[in-house]
Amino acid sequence: RRPRERTGHMSLLAVVVGLVLLAVGGELVVRGASRLAVSVGIRPVVVGLTVVAFGTSLPELAVTVGSVMGGSPDVAVGNVVGSNIYNILLVLGMGAIVAPLIVQQRIVRADVPLLIGASLLFWALAADGRIDRLDGLPLLLLLLGYVGVAVRNGRRERRDIRDEYEETLPPGPRTGERMVMLAVIIAGGLLILVAGSQILVAGASDIARSLGVSELVIGLTVVAIGTTMPEIMTTIVAVVRDQRDIAVGNVVGSNLFNLLGVIGIGAFVAPNGIPVAPAALAFDIPIMVVVAVALLPVTFVGSAIRRWKGAVFVSYAVAYTTYLVLDATDHRLAAGFTFVMGAFVLPLTVLTFLTVVTREVRARRAPSSG
Repeated sequence: RRPRERTGHMSLLAVVVGLVLLAVGGELVVRGASRLAVSVGIRPVVVGLTVVAFGTSLPELAVTVGSVMGGSPDVAVGNVVGSNIYNILLVLGMGAIVAPLIVQQRIVRADVPLLIGASLLFWALAADGRIDRLDGLPLLLLLLGYVGVAVRNGRRERRDIRDEYEETLPPGPRTGERMVMLAVIIAGGLLILVAGSQILVAGASDIARSLGVSELVIGLTVVAIGTTMPEIMTTIVAVVRDQRDIAVGNVVGSNLFNLLGVIGIGAFVAPNGIPVAPAALAFDIPIMVVVAVALLPVTFVGSAIRRWKGAVFVSYAVAYTTYLVLDATDHRLAAGFTFVMGAFVLPLTVLTFLTVVTREVRARRAPSSG
């Protein structure tokens, strides 16, 4: 018994160490790449829309590549799907509770619909039970297109948005020593990311085997929440600094990178593609799509994510995690919990949002008709 307990403790310690290394490595890469890009003349707003937004997804990328190369593809799929769910429900929810999040019209009209489309595309490509290299190609092409559009639009951003990014990413001296230092920081961060991903995946797989639950569930919960920590910290810091519109853009950009970049790269790295578990196809991926779709009316109403919406998001994140734990442990409350959520909580939430959206539309039409 004691050797088994010792093994469990070591696996848990490996997960914690892996998450810490991912956070440190991701921070080093984002900071180094951001400063380097600004130093060579790339505008801060463009860096924020690309490097910073995508940089917070580096832990997901490291874990996904490490998982598919290490023979744990369910961790890879669970990590991406779970991260996208928690990014919206938990990250934006917590940020909105701290202070209402401002949503730019560009995000409502372009980025959120693109996220919904990317989620549906991922679902369609995974429907046959595998994401192979042929599936990864359109995902990566869409990512390149998105980056190109983001760079073009970044040059046209409003002055106040550009000021926020310049405050976050002030330009530094363009010297040879500084360039070398930033390159070393980026390389060190990447090495730490690789090490952290390997330690995390190994520990998470051991925990799944010892608890008798699937690697998919571990990926959807422990790994997904852990790799979401950079987004949580980025959002909270942005809200505290009153850069609340940047917070929403970073989360949406991170989710897009997870679907297009992380899965696309993972599909190319995996020798035989990334297998997708039937459980993920039947439940978790549809939940990810529904959460992405729910973001559209939430951001449309009043062009802000208010505190009560954030509270609803966080409560659903807790409910989703609770269901996964109950179902994974075959708890007798799992069926009753699902019935209450499906028969009462979800319909009431949908009705509430539809009522609020209807009132908002009528309020916007009233001045024009008057």
